[in-house]
Amino acid sequence: MIVLLSATPGTLESTMTEDLSPAERYAAARQRAAEQATALASFREMYDFGLDPFQIEACQALEAGKGVLVAAPTGSGKTIVGEFAVHLALKQGKKCFYTTPIKALSNQKYSDLSRRYGAAKVGLLTGDNSVNSDAPIVVMTTEVLRNMLYAGSQTLLGLGYVVMDEVHYLSDRFRGAVWEEVIIHLPASVTLVSLSATVSNAEEFGDWLDTVRGDTEVIVSEHRPVPLFQHVLAGRRMYDLFEEGEGHKKAVNPDLARLARTEATRPSYTDRRRGRAMREADRERERRQRARVWTPGRPEVIERLDSEGLLPAITFIFSRAACQAAVEQCLYAGLRLNNEEEREQVRALVEERTASIPPEDLHVLGYYEWLEGLERGIAAHHAGMLPTFKEVVEELFVRGLVKAVFATETLALGINMPARSVVLEKLVKWNGEQHADITPGEYTQLTGRAGRRGIDIEGHAVVLWQRGMNPEHLAGLAGTRTYPLRSSFKPSYNMAVNLVEQFGRHRSRELLETSFAQFQADKSVVGISRQVQRNEEGLAGYQESMTCHLGDFEEYARLRRELKDRETELARQGAVERRAEAAVALEKLKPGDVIHVPTGKYAGLALVLDPGLPAGRSIGHRGFEQHDGPRPLVLTVERQVKRLASMDFPVPVEPLERMRIPKSFNPRSPQSRRDLASALRSKAGHIPPERHRKRRAAAADDREIARLRTALRAHPCHGCNDREDHARWAERYHRLLRDTSQLERRIEGRTNTIARTFDRIVALLTEMDYLRGDEVTEHGKRLARLYGELDLLASECLREGVWEGLAPAELAACASALVYESRMADDAMAPKLPSGRAKAALAEMVRIWGRLDGLEEEFRITQTEGVGQREPDLGFAWAAYMWASGKGLDEVLREAEMPAGDFVRWCKQVIDVLGQIAAAAPAESSTLARNARKAVDGLLRGVVAYSSVG
Repeated sequence: MIVLLSATPGTLESTMTEDLSPAERYAAARQRAAEQATALASFREMYDFGLDPFQIEACQALEAGKGVLVAAPTGSGKTIVGEFAVHLALKQGKKCFYTTPIKALSNQKYSDLSRRYGAAKVGLLTGDNSVNSDAPIVVMTTEVLRNMLYAGSQTLLGLGYVVMDEVHYLSDRFRGAVWEEVIIHLPASVTLVSLSATVSNAEEFGDWLDTVRGDTEVIVSEHRPVPLFQHVLAGRRMYDLFEEGEGHKKAVNPDLARLARTEATRPSYTDRRRGRAMREADRERERRQRARVWTPGRPEVIERLDSEGLLPAITFIFSRAACQAAVEQCLYAGLRLNNEEEREQVRALVEERTASIPPEDLHVLGYYEWLEGLERGIAAHHAGMLPTFKEVVEELFVRGLVKAVFATETLALGINMPARSVVLEKLVKWNGEQHADITPGEYTQLTGRAGRRGIDIEGHAVVLWQRGMNPEHLAGLAGTRTYPLRSSFKPSYNMAVNLVEQFGRHRSRELLETSFAQFQADKSVVGISRQVQRNEEGLAGYQESMTCHLGDFEEYARLRRELKDRETELARQGAVERRAEAAVALEKLKPGDVIHVPTGKYAGLALVLDPGLPAGRSIGHRGFEQHDGPRPLVLTVERQVKRLASMDFPVPVEPLERMRIPKSFNPRSPQSRRDLASALRSKAGHIPPERHRKRRAAAADDREIARLRTALRAHPCHGCNDREDHARWAERYHRLLRDTSQLERRIEGRTNTIARTFDRIVALLTEMDYLRGDEVTEHGKRLARLYGELDLLASECLREGVWEGLAPAELAACASALVYESRMADDAMAPKLPSGRAKAALAEMVRIWGRLDGLEEEFRITQTEGVGQREPDLGFAWAAYMWASGKGLDEVLREAEMPAGDFVRWCKQVIDVLGQIAAAAPAESSTLARNARKAVDGLLRGVVAYSSVG
């Protein structure tokens, strides 16, 4: 069942009871009494505000024993539904697991639930932290729950509800598969509560949940509890993006559209530098325009928002360095958003939260600059910051003691930091490969932070004016709710052995075919199948229309096609030969040759200034560059200097004459060009262009063509009076048959795609003795305990004893290669590595990866499909080695050239994988397990240990 709710919050309980009959009043009283007896009634009493219709609808469905998918905008209060699941679990004596995609969200939810239900009833499980894990309510990251399900953990006993917050994360390319694994493998007795941002295909996702989890109610609310107003800040003026049209239809503000048109016609600074003359009127108009239109600076934007009463604000900047620079710019500009009392509150809280940080580390971490910004009410927030620093910023912002935050888009992912306003500096961001426009979904996610429920009556999204901005495009982003949920599910090696161990190969294959990825693929196949059916009906009609009473017209049509294909092939070969001859002729040209350009825009007499480069490779400013052939630079008789292309020479060209090019000739000088073009006309203007004789067509002497023509003339259908009419139907039949074959190949490619990938993975694991039919070998059981992108590489390193005999710090360096990925993938600098045994072990890991890569190629397992082992990255090995060896933070960060937040995050991931190595190490290798635990102790100190659980 799908419920679409967009009504504003409210209730009809105030209806005049005197309008009801006595029987109706009695029935209403009975209904109220029944409602008071429900778990929802006692739950509502815990809150000092009324619930919205969508929250009530979802809670009622949960109490009725159904699963729910709630899709609602950021800040609309959908987590209330998750908290009701917690309430139900406690009331029924069951457990509830509350899962989140990131540790920071887990920490936040743990704090919220502990305050409401008491610390004794709430536990926390993340990759590196365990608090009260046997509690009836446990908050955890989704990966922890996945690992529990595969391990058959006893903690799952008595589990009644699982809340999956931010379930739209299953679209995430790297981690999304975990969400699907959990949804598929949770016991049928567990009720699933899925909380998602507004997605455009919630109904499709709900259909899948209904298929794999049973009765699931989909509740979509598009109502924002705090209305959002969109603006563009250009110079000193804040433009509304929309103006209300007839019938409340939103139209782009005509003033803003006029500004964009005016800016588009204004010459740019680079145009003026090129010497383009501007009339006095243009200059005057530009002076007036410049006085009111510019992209405001960051301090200017904050001051403007402050004066308009639009703080606190989050400014999204898609760069960590730019976030830090923005804070510095505001400090240099003398911005102060806090009064003296607020400054003291900030200092007290910061000193309390950072008391455990050793004084010698404070300077390294940029503590004093960070504190100065906080005291003024200004801060940055990004993944490169120390987790403790980020948490302090979040807490101060929620308390209203930080009023301007400059953040990367990671802040939009679920952290509870609502603001009155959100500012977007640009509508373009780096996506890891190129600068691309942000999508409507990303825009909705970012601006969803604007408007604090219960505090603000409206939220504001402000986009800074940029030259070339298109208001219609911005209106499209702001007015579209297109955020489709797309599965990123792919089988992995670890998943394969865990599934086979629990269910056997056949049942595992069936389970994978129930994934959302396959559900979406199959759904798309339905539409293609219908098209194939329509095509087949069309083919039958075409076949009937081309039937000839004299013979088999299909055979006759095939002969005609073969003849046409042969003639086309010969024509293409002839064209290739002529181009090759033309290229050879061009390569013989020299500066001073007078030629006749046979065709193209610059056809006619020309003087060769530079013959260009021959075909092949040469070293250019971008390294090696490929050239298809010479591209001569010529001067035409019309005084133009142009570099010609090979397409200008369809036939070979010969020099008509020779001319001396003066040493003083300057192709940029109009006078030089005029003089040389005049000399060219005098020297060769009277010479007629060489006429190229047309060659005898290759088809005239081709035996295959002669055979096909004879067969055509001898065919009975050749004499049919309706031959050409039949031929037209035959051509349509052939074209539709070709299209239908392509569609059938697409269906074949999409059907059972997940299962086929699983089959290839199983085949490789069988070849490597991880699996024997439905049996998981000892090697396979070890692989089942290793999670991560390089699970198979880690297992092979354990199998071959690569890490035996390594000291703890050396083992930490090797483990780092299994998790680390440098932000700059094309970094050509060879990383610094520890010497001795660690260096040899890292080299052996790369060798094993090369062998695995070859095996994957043999079994058609490709990384482009999201499956397979990427090359280990050695870029963090030296930093991990130094830190595990006890070196100081200052020295390690300086050597690693890495922000503290990144360093802590990678250390925690290395700690996680070292824990897996300790658990999976062969029994006879107790030294390896012991050293892995020692390496964890060596890493988990100082800044890594006191950075909370982030």
